[in-house]
Amino acid sequence: MIKILKSLLAACLFAAAGAHAAFPERPITLVVSYAPGGSADALARVVAVRLGEKLGTNVVVDNRPGASGTIGAGFVAKAAADGYTVLYDATPYSINPHLFAKMPFAAHALQPLALVSLAPNIVIVRADSPIKDIRGLVDKARAEPGKLNFASGGSGTVQRLAAELLRQRLGLDMVHVGYKSGGPAIVDVMGGQVDFMFSTVAASSPLVASGKLRALAISSPARSPRLPEVPTIAETIAPGYEAFEWNGVFVPAGTPAPVADKLHKALVEVLKENEVQKRFADVGVQPVGSTPAEFAAFLKKEDARWAEVIRKGNIKLD
Repeated sequence: MIKILKSLLAACLFAAAGAHAAFPERPITLVVSYAPGGSADALARVVAVRLGEKLGTNVVVDNRPGASGTIGAGFVAKAAADGYTVLYDATPYSINPHLFAKMPFAAHALQPLALVSLAPNIVIVRADSPIKDIRGLVDKARAEPGKLNFASGGSGTVQRLAAELLRQRLGLDMVHVGYKSGGPAIVDVMGGQVDFMFSTVAASSPLVASGKLRALAISSPARSPRLPEVPTIAETIAPGYEAFEWNGVFVPAGTPAPVADKLHKALVEVLKENEVQKRFADVGVQPVGSTPAEFAAFLKKEDARWAEVIRKGNIKLD
């Protein structure tokens, strides 16, 4: 009987190993938690095409926007852990648990696969603003407490929290003006209805180049190759300051290791390709391609950072 059981177990293990080795045998769905046309969607589509070619199958992008990304994430968290449903998410993943009273999925329901990219924000003002640099912005905020205002695309965005992090670091008294998305916020900064905002390099650098906006500083630890003349916040007014928008890939918890490993290996290879790196760099984004352990550590750090900022600022959903 023992020999029979051992034989059955060995046969099951062999069959499972064979099935995993054959992965993928059908198309993979890459769920993007945000709407078509946004930055996360655009980068996900670059990745999806090459990932499919690497794996020898189609990788189909499935946009499931809503509730600050929790709808898409919740869908993947409840999907079969077989590697055929994969999540492409972004910074709100680290922010949402501290703003929503209840999340639609458990934190352990998703397994980090790789950090895909990092993107800094730039501090922008209208082109003819009397604020000439980031020190001037801080000086104005200190000279006129409660009068300087800043825009964002909503309370759960990095734009909002990056400004709040700066406000808390320097003890400034500034007023937040929330919008439904970043586009209208940028328009009102250009029009002078709002004093400044943090915005992505992709959204704002063309307007800076055309003379419609002025860039005061960037939120990354080092200057951006795309905007080398723009100083960092860390080098000018707040040593150690950094705030990024990130994109990353997750799989449902319990995904077999051989399947997750195959997905990870292909993804990292894609992010090392010259054409992919160029596509990312063109929009001010740094490709990463971390290990799962590195991504998990990064998420832990991001979670702690934004939890503290939200708590100290008493920030609520709009």
